[in-house]
Amino acid sequence: MAMVPTSVSYITSSQLSAVARQPRLAIVDVRDEERIYDAHIAGSHHYPSETFAQRIPDLLQAVRGQKDTLVFHCALSKVLPIISPLSVPRVRGPSCARMFLDYLSETKEGAGIHKVMILERGFNGWEASGKPVCRCTDLPCKGHHA
Repeated sequence: MAMVPTSVSYITSSQLSAVARQPRLAIVDVRDEERIYDAHIAGSHHYPSETFAQRIPDLLQAVRGQKDTLVFHCALSKVLPIISPLSVPRVRGPSCARMFLDYLSETKEGAGIHKVMILERGFNGWEASGKPVCRCTDLPCKGHHA
């Protein structure tokens, strides 16, 4: 049986910037329509949160055997306190990362994924910290900076 990751961790913009070009790392942008008119992190995959649950198998197929670390983000990727176990706040980046992790756990299909991470402060934090962004309209992004 394949090993599957059991937890989600956070990565800062600086940490991600240092490793973003590693060939075994995939950045997963789960913003919805704002990616169309906003920039994005070069080379990122786009899986909108509104259809993410249905597209998890597609994401897994796209990264299978090629990527071992996935970094999820939305606009803010906020860490919000959990008031009670029944009222988990829905923040797109963290929610999709956990949904992906749950899918791996339920299907016992690791697909070579060793780490599932969330970009602290999301895309807005990435851009505000002066990190490079891409404004292409290619899907998937070919990784060119604007």
